[in-house]
Amino acid sequence: MTRLRGMTWEHPRGYDCQVAAAEEYARLSGVQVVWEFRSLQAFADAPLEVLAREYDLLVIDHPHVPLAAHENLLARLDGCGHDEELAALAAASLGAAHGSYAHDGHQYGLATDSAAQVSVYRPDLLPSRPETWDEVLELAEQGKVLWPAKPIDAFSTLLTLAANNGTPANAVPGTFLSERDAAPVLELMHKLAERVPEWCLEANPIKVAEALSTQDTWLCSPLSFGYSNYSRSGFRPHRLRHADIPRGPRGVAGSLLGGAGVAVSALSSQLDAARAYAFWVASPDVQAGVYYDAGGQPGYAPAWDDDRLNADSWDFFRGTRQTLEQAYVRPRCRGYMEFQDTASPWVTQALRGELTDAELIRRTSHLAERLLTAADEQRPAAPETMEETS
Repeated sequence: MTRLRGMTWEHPRGYDCQVAAAEEYARLSGVQVVWEFRSLQAFADAPLEVLAREYDLLVIDHPHVPLAAHENLLARLDGCGHDEELAALAAASLGAAHGSYAHDGHQYGLATDSAAQVSVYRPDLLPSRPETWDEVLELAEQGKVLWPAKPIDAFSTLLTLAANNGTPANAVPGTFLSERDAAPVLELMHKLAERVPEWCLEANPIKVAEALSTQDTWLCSPLSFGYSNYSRSGFRPHRLRHADIPRGPRGVAGSLLGGAGVAVSALSSQLDAARAYAFWVASPDVQAGVYYDAGGQPGYAPAWDDDRLNADSWDFFRGTRQTLEQAYVRPRCRGYMEFQDTASPWVTQALRGELTDAELIRRTSHLAERLLTAADEQRPAAPETMEETS
């Protein structure tokens, strides 16, 4: 029996869905895929080179693609007998999600999990989400708002708000944000940080969703990567509703594109088998079937349009789709991951008052000059209705 190893992250959305899908795949094909997981932070910190040597299949974050492609760590998914399936997936992309796994004309991953920063709230306690930032701050003043602002999430908020203002980071390769463009964004973030619990500066979206869904103290979070699990009946004591982000200068456009994609290690000794599983798990019937039912968050439009999935998740997919379709794509260059890892803690330090905003911008500007260059810039294709923001 062919046996493949896969690495993903620890959450039903990342692990349980792959295990259930692999069991079905073994029944249908006789190919066994054994999935393992690490914590979300450990997975993010593990060098991709190490993982690529140990596993055939990897669930990755799309900004890894340019460097991984340059270092020949990921196998191309185009030109290997699946081009018809690949074209169908590209046509079913949610905004730039599918294209974010492409680089230099080749596809290195499939967007099996699509997400962006969205609003989340308790509809049993709050009739509707705050639609403007003034409404968010008014609720926050009452102690009713949570916001994940550990370094990577605070950094993500900075990028979301800048793009929504029409001044996206790295609009010119080799730059980050000017003081003038960063000022209104940081002002809003400081106001929010002053009005949410101190522990939010150490919280990720899962911790915020857990607090909202198990306690009645807080009502909403204005920006948090969406997890459809928390909108499903029985997952936690209280269900959460997800919706578009608060409206800004560009409406709900500019939210940071997140999600995860399945990729194949270029070092695998079973490339054909690994590719076959990747395309199978990304297929519409699997995504809207066993993958979703086991806790997965599908990545392509057919599943997001599915009536059963939306009925089951309080319209998670339709309710956040406008935000996702107009999401901001992070810089597409080899140095981006080093930039993100280095700069993210500085944002939280600035929110804590440990670093001035001016120093934050000075540091990020110097870092961008070194790492966010144009040499290998590859922007994924975006829908005609979406303004290019990265």
